[in-house]
Amino acid sequence: MKIIQDVGGGKNKKTIFNMDGTDSKVNLGSIPLVALNVTVRKKLGLYLNPKHTVAADWTAVAETMGFSYLEIKNYEASRNPTKTILDDWAARNSETSVGKLVSILEEVERKDIVEDLRALIDEDVRKYLETQKKKAEPPVQVPEVDSCVPRTPERSGITVDDIPGGIPEMFDAFICYCQSDFEFVLEMIRELEQTEYNLKLCVFDRNVLPGSCVWTITSELIERRCKRMVVVISDEYLDSDACDFQTKFALSLCPGARSKRLIPVVYKSMTKPFPSILRFLTVCDYTRPCTQAWFWVRLAKALSLP
Repeated sequence: MKIIQDVGGGKNKKTIFNMDGTDSKVNLGSIPLVALNVTVRKKLGLYLNPKHTVAADWTAVAETMGFSYLEIKNYEASRNPTKTILDDWAARNSETSVGKLVSILEEVERKDIVEDLRALIDEDVRKYLETQKKKAEPPVQVPEVDSCVPRTPERSGITVDDIPGGIPEMFDAFICYCQSDFEFVLEMIRELEQTEYNLKLCVFDRNVLPGSCVWTITSELIERRCKRMVVVISDEYLDSDACDFQTKFALSLCPGARSKRLIPVVYKSMTKPFPSILRFLTVCDYTRPCTQAWFWVRLAKALSLP
């Protein structure tokens, strides 16, 4: 995939790419920011985090993104302010895109970053488009057509209680957790499934059948099978690539938390800062003894909403 031309100028600029030298062109303005993986985001930080006397740094990018002076001053305390502003920008603005980010870098005269990272950005966009194409593939034709929701073989039969050829198993919530927090997930099962709340949770280690692509299954469950996602926040969560993907994918489905899709849960004290990408959401906090009696009631009520 290689760049062909720039159309327009300023904020309306749209960068057009040509996929693999063919006539199929891609408008980066239509590619969401979630398409950029950890490698590109880390490299952006290496370019923008250091304070420059000549070249624009992360503060210029944040200002162009629309962050206020006070917000930018608060970001100075972050170990990786570039990552923080990217996460917050995507969380608060449903119109963020790879093309918009490229335009902002060019607007603050950091075309050197665009040139240096072009190959990595191209690769991330290619992978994202391939994933989207697979999701959009029509179902395999069968002799009889029933009233079930169309589905591909890759998306059917992925959970323990899926019935082959039947309606996919649905859940009240997908639980995003790392292995070190599994004991709390078991407590969550006892309190929310085995009580009068009678909720149905999707716990990866319990409900998902082995043998399929992790990322494809995860995105299918979060987007189509689960009404909500509970994010179990801990120090270990912050180091989990799987949890990072799940959280950002869910946020991309509901920018600004308009549908109350994500519910962050803190069940033990943390030594690391709370993830900035979730700080605009109300938290269910199990660490405060004075509110523990209300914890499960509040969480169950949130998960029971239509």
